[in-house]
Amino acid sequence: MGSTFNSLVGLIILVLDIWAIINVFKSSADTGIKILWVLLILLLPVLGLIIWAIAGPRGDVRL
Repeated sequence: MGSTFNSLVGLIILVLDIWAIINVFKSSADTGIKILWVLLILLLPVLGLIIWAIAGPRGDVRL
């Protein structure tokens, strides 16, 4: 059961990281900043995702 739970958690983190990377690419930030955010998310999947959620660039949000 532990292996199944770990696999599920890993899959959820992977999906959230992909979603965050897509949102970084949709943002209006400069290309260099986008590359830095993507590298942070890829190198530190959990911590990078948390940092991105707090301080990262957002996608094109229209009010």
